[in-house]
Amino acid sequence: MLISEEYRELNKKLHLSNPSYGGAERPQTAAMLLAVSKQLKTQDILDYGSGKGSIAMALPFSIKEYDPAVEGKEATPEPADIVYCGDVLEHIEPECLEAVLDDLKRVTKVLGVFSVCCIPALKVLEDGRNAHLIVKSPYWWADKVYEKFQIKGLKVLGDHNSVQIVVTPKV
Repeated sequence: MLISEEYRELNKKLHLSNPSYGGAERPQTAAMLLAVSKQLKTQDILDYGSGKGSIAMALPFSIKEYDPAVEGKEATPEPADIVYCGDVLEHIEPECLEAVLDDLKRVTKVLGVFSVCCIPALKVLEDGRNAHLIVKSPYWWADKVYEKFQIKGLKVLGDHNSVQIVVTPKV
């Protein structure tokens, strides 16, 4: 299971009530994805956990989007050459994390870029929980991702506040 129905509903409400939730991608993310797509000679990109679609709006070509809590984006995603999963994994229900990582493995054909925030969120869910359900160190995340992927790059940002992990499928 990738997400429980109760958690999906909480996230739908947060997406609807908070205009900035799921839409605060940094401009450098789109620039990085554009550079990677040129290097790999592909425009086949999946934004896994796309929220309001700020990355799709920032790129000069169409991409695939998946977000189980956003109407119209909840269908099971098709594999893509490049998968971006930014500020998503920390929001996953702990009991669903393995299934989500397996799904990321399923959809990542060539390269994945996963960015994870490692500190509590400023946002709180309607049920009182912090929006970041999994708050772990960058190295915990690297170990977890390494169980499913080859790690090609690891960048710890801030004072260990977040991590960016570049991966390829394990052969």
